[in-house]
Amino acid sequence: MSSAFLEHVNVTVKDPEATAKKLVDWFDWRIRWNGAAKNGGVSYHVGNDTSYIALYSSLNGTGHAQAADSYHTAGGLNHVAVVVDDLDAAEQRILNDGYRTHSHGDYEPGRRFYFHEDNGIEIEVVSYGN
Repeated sequence: MSSAFLEHVNVTVKDPEATAKKLVDWFDWRIRWNGAAKNGGVSYHVGNDTSYIALYSSLNGTGHAQAADSYHTAGGLNHVAVVVDDLDAAEQRILNDGYRTHSHGDYEPGRRFYFHEDNGIEIEVVSYGN
């Protein structure tokens, strides 16, 4: 049996600090680290003790274009899934911040919904057992 596990995913965002704060609020995560990053950029690592999302932005002032439909782009990031204990409470926090949720589903063994955050990243929120 393998002991391998996913530690982190690194994504480019418009404002790493603002995105990190939202992830902390929505999912009760913490900012594990932030600081200078590759190519004069800045990065925030937000998550829990075992895994995190690295949020990166260059500081060259050029901005970032959003990719087209990632499901048709080789190497595209289709969505990030986050497991929560209380799906309804997590959804309410996201709705309270003005985001629209979609594609709700109840399936064995859990429930889920999706939403797009400010950078166009689709997030799946899933709960098993409640």
